[in-house]
Amino acid sequence: MIDGIQFSSFGEFLSMGGYAFNVWSVYFLFAVFLAVNLLGPVRSRKRLLKELQRRAVLSEHKQPAASVTED
Repeated sequence: MIDGIQFSSFGEFLSMGGYAFNVWSVYFLFAVFLAVNLLGPVRSRKRLLKELQRRAVLSEHKQPAASVTED
């Protein structure tokens, strides 16, 4: 099987036997898909943590200070 996958030059490898556009576009789309699926959750997590921190700061400012009563 590997004997059939030989190229005589680097240019022939890049042209992929005349199917270069199809082959390399699929590799490119796969790389984009992989990047989106790896980086998307990281960005969402950062955004969520910032939002939770913002809400915590706002809730601290909204709570009235405990009043001290004299007995």
